Amino acid sequence: MTAAPASSGSQTSLWMFLAFVAATLVITWISARKSSDASAFFAAGRRITGWQNGLAVAGDYMSAASFLGIAGMIAMNGYDGFMYSVGFLVAYLTVLFIVAEPLRNAGKYTMADVLAYRLKPRPVRAAASLSTLTVSVFYMIAQMVGAGVLVRQLIPGASYEVAVIGVGVLMVVYVVFGGMLATTWVQIIKAVLLIAGSILLSILVLERYHFNLGEFFASLTAITSTAADGQTVTRNFLTPGLIFKNPWDQISLGMALLLGTAGLPHILIRFYTVPDAKTARASVVWAMLIIGLFYIMTTFFGFGAASLLGPDHIAANGGTNMAAPELARVLGGEVFFAFICAVAFATILAVVAGLTISASTSFAHDFFVNVIHHGKEQAPGEEVRVARITAFVVGAASIAIAIALGPGVNVAFLVGLAFAVAASANLPVMVFSLYWKRFNTAGAVAGLLTGLVSSIVLILVSPDLMKEPLFPLKNPALVSIPLGFFGAWLGTMLSKDIPSADKFTEMQVRANTGLGAEKASAH
Repeated sequence: MTAAPASSGSQTSLWMFLAFVAATLVITWISARKSSDASAFFAAGRRITGWQNGLAVAGDYMSAASFLGIAGMIAMNGYDGFMYSVGFLVAYLTVLFIVAEPLRNAGKYTMADVLAYRLKPRPVRAAASLSTLTVSVFYMIAQMVGAGVLVRQLIPGASYEVAVIGVGVLMVVYVVFGGMLATTWVQIIKAVLLIAGSILLSILVLERYHFNLGEFFASLTAITSTAADGQTVTRNFLTPGLIFKNPWDQISLGMALLLGTAGLPHILIRFYTVPDAKTARASVVWAMLIIGLFYIMTTFFGFGAASLLGPDHIAANGGTNMAAPELARVLGGEVFFAFICAVAFATILAVVAGLTISASTSFAHDFFVNVIHHGKEQAPGEEVRVARITAFVVGAASIAIAIALGPGVNVAFLVGLAFAVAASANLPVMVFSLYWKRFNTAGAVAGLLTGLVSSIVLILVSPDLMKEPLFPLKNPALVSIPLGFFGAWLGTMLSKDIPSADKFTEMQVRANTGLGAEKASAH
């Protein structure tokens, strides 16, 4: 295929892409010299400060699904799309109050460290590793699809497949050579760029309405677009029901977003990069402030795209996922469009790097070393080496699936499913492990597998994947989360295994005080 000549805007975008990639590769090169041992590679030596980790957590969380997918959802469907923003924002309260501090004190590198603290480690780690890999791949595919759509729109002649492969190669480079330290600093830079771009875009939207919120929201009550049958329709974007006709759909999505964050492996492992639980708690507060600011601003550029561009214009210029960049082009010209696209590209690269190191760490630390080799490395540096090889495999699998799915899938929808799997499989066993003395190994394995299998099966038979669905809801969380808790409870009650009460007490003391927790390593 012959590439079409690039416009000046595309050339500007390309140079901004290259500048960001060059900067992050320099960071990776510097980090590579400090990532030789396991603590440095998996947890950045536990020397990240509270505000740094807050920015990195926010960077991990504010993904392509948020910037591209949610903006598009709001721009095309109004109020129902905005429910994604509310869910993502409120979800961090679960992380703050339930998991951040106990996780940092009781674990080492992965979520399974907490589960294995007082349970039999091999079956628990094997099931947790499977769950982590599944959630990471689901989430990563969403980012890959967003990257393919973005780059194809910006660089004439660059196909969706080439864009997905390019992003996949870069994320593997970050993780393989730079480990958690490089991934963390890529997240920090990306978070700063994303917040700056979002503030400017929001200001440009409000300027069109003379900074009058009443005038802004009044413009959303009569949005016109062309329906599938060719008729022009006028809709009120401030009323619910444009996506979710069934109110149970909204409840199910809300449960997935609210509880899924506390089960996302790439978010959880961030709390191992700080020196202690106090810093972990501080980093959650920083993250909530930054994330809160961002999701409030999605109101302006999501609804702003609906009002100023209209759904028909968005559909004809890149589709749902390009609503925010297209709004930037109309309001700020080609240079601002290029900047916003570069920010979106940075967002995708940073998040897929975080997901890749999460999956790699879980496989190498939980499955390879602790399940296959009973907690002992067969050779010095083997754990890190296996993690690096895993990064290649996870990257290749995600690239292949993203290409097979194609660019038409909404990335916010895919991430909603990843949250449902995380909430159904990981959260029940985390909560029971930390707070239920009777909870045992059989319960942990049963809970992980019940939540994982039920959520995936319900997704496969849902309205989005079947013409005549066997399950009526778009998101499975309403059913699969209770099933995850029930599986964990039933597995515990049916097993004769009685876990050590002393070990539970020991974990409670450690989780709440930090006594005996992993310390920062010296470089």
